[in-house]
Amino acid sequence: MTDPDAPTEFGRVDGDGTVYVRSSAGERAVGQWAVGDPAAALAFYRKRFEGLEVEVDLLERRTKAGALSPEDAQQAARKLRRGVSEAQAVGDLDALLLRIDALEPVIAERKEARRAERAAKAAQTKQAKERIVEEAERLAASNDWRQGANRLREMLSTWKALPRIDRATDDALWHRFSAARTTYTRRRKQHFAELNEKRDAASATKEKLVAEAEALSGSTDWGETARAYRDLMSRWKAAGSTHRAVDDALWTRFRAAQDTFFTARDAVTARVDAEYSANTATKRQLLTEAEKLLAVRDPKAAREGFRELAQRWDTAGKASRSETKDLEARFARVEQAIRGAEEDRWRRSNPEGHARAAATVTQLEAAIEGARSRLEQAKARGDERAAAQAHADLTARESWLLSARQALDEFSG
Repeated sequence: MTDPDAPTEFGRVDGDGTVYVRSSAGERAVGQWAVGDPAAALAFYRKRFEGLEVEVDLLERRTKAGALSPEDAQQAARKLRRGVSEAQAVGDLDALLLRIDALEPVIAERKEARRAERAAKAAQTKQAKERIVEEAERLAASNDWRQGANRLREMLSTWKALPRIDRATDDALWHRFSAARTTYTRRRKQHFAELNEKRDAASATKEKLVAEAEALSGSTDWGETARAYRDLMSRWKAAGSTHRAVDDALWTRFRAAQDTFFTARDAVTARVDAEYSANTATKRQLLTEAEKLLAVRDPKAAREGFRELAQRWDTAGKASRSETKDLEARFARVEQAIRGAEEDRWRRSNPEGHARAAATVTQLEAAIEGARSRLEQAKARGDERAAAQAHADLTARESWLLSARQALDEFSG
């Protein structure tokens, strides 16, 4: 018969069937085995111990693999330790407790790593939110009305997707971001309100300009009306832009009025240009005849011929604007040449002029004789200074005499 008090290393069953477990804390009753073999009782409670071993193994693997967060691992370890300490099982409970306790440094290390990771993520999140805030504040001070609103919406979505950081910092950054959005929105609304006012004013101004343009469209005062249209165009540009559809409609009317006037003017101009082209051809022919007079020796005959050509020139009408200046200048040069020939002929036939020229020649001849006499006398005296002065006087008067004889020859001719 088996001894009812048969012990094992970690437990025993006493005579009344009480099952005990042994640990460093002493012996503790874990159950009652009323009937049967005590070895069976110990085997039963051993299986319970093996179940605890499985739980400890699983906790070790999950903790070391990082399958549990440090907080969850710590909570599970505490719960399991309590379960092992109070377990109704027979086995090396001290060993299980040591294995559970050995997980504490692992959990602490993972806690520190998780804390550092969270701190790094918090720092990154803070930097990301600071960048958003700084960009939003730049936008709030800018005039980027086209893309600014869309960009602020994108930044708001990005902000919402970011995790929160410590409350004080997060709230302070959010306050700056929200204030920047409010400032931008207020300024944007004010801008478009002012822009609408300007556009309404521009619409009213352009309505008046269109009315003026349409009133001028039938005018035949080509020069004055063309200047008026240029002034209207300057005022149109200065009026500024209005709502696109309104501006396009007003511009269509304004341009149509302009086109009506300038089409009519261009038609008249074309007819005038055709007439001027014919006049230009006529004047070219008259100019060819006039320039032939320049070779005529008789100024009186040339004057008569030119007078007849001048009458035909005036009758020919206006030439093309591009050639008028050149044609008129060439015709005027012919007239000036003929007038110069007439003046030259009169000057050469003037008796008073001939007499003055002859007297000048006589006076210079006498002066030259006197200079020669003074030069010879000075040389005879050996007076070099007087001789030099007499020589200079002689040279100058001989030059003057040459010019005077040429003038007299022209009168004689």
